[in-house]
Amino acid sequence: MLRYFLNRLFFSGFIIVGVMLLTFVLFKLAAGDPAAALLGKNPSAREIEDMRMELGSDKPIIYGKWRRTEAFSSGDFSRPRRVKNIAINGQSDYQAGYLKLAPGGTVTFTRNFQLEEVNLQGEIYFRGAFTVDGNEFIAENWQQVSIPVTGRKTFAMQVPAAGAVLELKTVNFYREQGSALNSQLLDSFRELVSFKAEFPYISFFNFGKTLITREPVSKIIWRGLWPSLSLMLPIFFGEIIIGIALALFATAYKDSLADRLTVLVSIAGMSVSYLVFIIFGQWYLGYYFNLFPVWGWGGLRFLALPVLIGICSGLGGGVRFYRTVFVNELNREYLRTATAKGCSKLTIYSKHLLRNAMIPIITRASASLPFLFTGSLLLERFFGIPGLGYAGLDALDNSDLQLLKALVVITALLFVAMNLFADIAYAWFDPRIRLDKGGS
Repeated sequence: MLRYFLNRLFFSGFIIVGVMLLTFVLFKLAAGDPAAALLGKNPSAREIEDMRMELGSDKPIIYGKWRRTEAFSSGDFSRPRRVKNIAINGQSDYQAGYLKLAPGGTVTFTRNFQLEEVNLQGEIYFRGAFTVDGNEFIAENWQQVSIPVTGRKTFAMQVPAAGAVLELKTVNFYREQGSALNSQLLDSFRELVSFKAEFPYISFFNFGKTLITREPVSKIIWRGLWPSLSLMLPIFFGEIIIGIALALFATAYKDSLADRLTVLVSIAGMSVSYLVFIIFGQWYLGYYFNLFPVWGWGGLRFLALPVLIGICSGLGGGVRFYRTVFVNELNREYLRTATAKGCSKLTIYSKHLLRNAMIPIITRASASLPFLFTGSLLLERFFGIPGLGYAGLDALDNSDLQLLKALVVITALLFVAMNLFADIAYAWFDPRIRLDKGGS
């Protein structure tokens, strides 16, 4: 059993790494420059620099010894409105999606602030010709060149008077860092687990601060964890227990009126939208009959209605699935043997049938628990429960990508954990799984 567990745990580690890489790529593509989004209009270069350093967004994506800086203003000449604090002298044109500067023109970048004892360099993506301090750079096709700018107060690019025109797409500036491994990718894995010099030497889920309120993400997660668990776990176990009980009842009276009514109600429940259950429960049970509070968080009384709605909304699909599993087991030899031995119906269905049908039941349960988290988004929003789902929708409304990323990673880890639990439960309930060979 230990070998089987370690084998599944080993492969779960690969899945977690893959999830982290995919999450990193998706959020990097979506995020853009978070510092610019946070600081609003017309931030100073020093403010942008400090915010990027705090967020780690100035570091190289995967690997590199240079990290972005605003010691000199960068220029994206495909977007003229973003070209600020850069002096352009001479005949110029932006019409082609880049800066086109005629012979004799100059582009001058002035230092915004001082960085002591740090090597700086500029990366220029250009076509044509220009000079810097008498050094000439020529390119017939688009190419990138790096030029040291350490110690300069200004960085001027001059187009030779008798040469070709200069075409510029981007000019970015970078400062040197100590380790080439200090990257945004490594920071992404450090958010999941990091090591410290002092006890307890290891920490988990270090997602930094939210982009909007600047509150630690871990604090928001811990604060919303208990309300979410208080909502999710009763729904999870209630749906399974009630669903299995109703499915066993329908199976025991297969093809009877009770069975057909159970199937009919289950299909009807599957066809009704989640929102319909919520609106019906709030209006009739909460407002019209005044049986439950419909908003707020203050204990079990406030959880009764959303838990009831969560169970009812998922019960139709659960009963339909469990009944199908049980009916497929009815013609098996072990049930006929138990019947021939004189076992009661209660023993046959609760002991023999249920145990042998546990594999698909475990599969469904392990897959449904993470989905309860996304389902709780609506319940928490409609009922004002300050859980993780409520925090996730707030983060989505405010474009708080740091908090959203944390919730996505936690949901993915929940999927991995439940799949690992399902693998172990398979081995526990089904002795046909060959534990001595790591499972099959």
